Amino acid sequence: MIAIDTNVLLRYLLADDTVQHNKAAFTIKSSQSVLITDIVLVETIWTLTGQRYKLDKQATCELLRSLIGDSLFIYEDVNTIWSALQDYEEASAVRGKKLDFPDALINQKAKYVARLKGKKLTAFYSFDKAVEQLSAAKIL
Repeated sequence: MIAIDTNVLLRYLLADDTVQHNKAAFTIKSSQSVLITDIVLVETIWTLTGQRYKLDKQATCELLRSLIGDSLFIYEDVNTIWSALQDYEEASAVRGKKLDFPDALINQKAKYVARLKGKKLTAFYSFDKAVEQLSAAKIL
C-alpha cells in the first residue's frame, strides 16, 4: 500500500500538467492499493469546488462515487465516506447556505470516532447554518 498527497491526486484527476499527471498516474496505477486519507479527500473536494475549478454538487458526487468505487483506492473508513456522501447528496440549502462535502464528512467522522471510543456523539457544533440538517449537528 502507498499513500498519496492531495497534489498527486489532483494532478491524476485533472491532467492539467502532463509531466506531473504522468508521474501521478504511473505511481497510482503501478501500486496494488493507494490510500486516500480523509484529509486528502477533503482537500481535493475543497480545491475542486473552489473558485478555480468550480465543480458543482452533481459533478462532485459523481467524482466521489467514482473514487470510492475504484478498487485501486482504499480509505480510512469507506462506510463513513459513503454516509457523508449520502448526507451531502440529500442536503438542501438552509437560509441560502449549501452544505459542503467536508462538513458532511466531519460529522460522519465524528460519529465514527465516537463509536470507536465506545461513546455516542451527542453534538457536532458549527457556526455553519447548513450543517443543522445533519444528525447531532448544533449551531453555535
